[in-house]
Amino acid sequence: MPITKSAKKAFRQSVRRRDLNLDRKKKMHTIIKGFKKMIETGKIEEAKKHLPQVYKTLDKMTKVGLIKRGKADRFKSRFSKKLPRK
Repeated sequence: MPITKSAKKAFRQSVRRRDLNLDRKKKMHTIIKGFKKMIETGKIEEAKKHLPQVYKTLDKMTKVGLIKRGKADRFKSRFSKKLPRK
């Protein structure tokens, strides 16, 4: 356990950030999982409507530093490829 005042504060901050990051990661995974499930079950129109929400979530997670920009771009590219073109 931390002893100094600054170490105690740093510990509190790290615990708070860890909880926040875990919540964000869980939210990201549930949105991605829902999108994948829509594609697997054949609900293509529903998946097309859900895609902007997936993009928005990935961009937000990139902005806060949870995932890197390249990983978010890779996810977005792969998800858009799974949807059939017009």
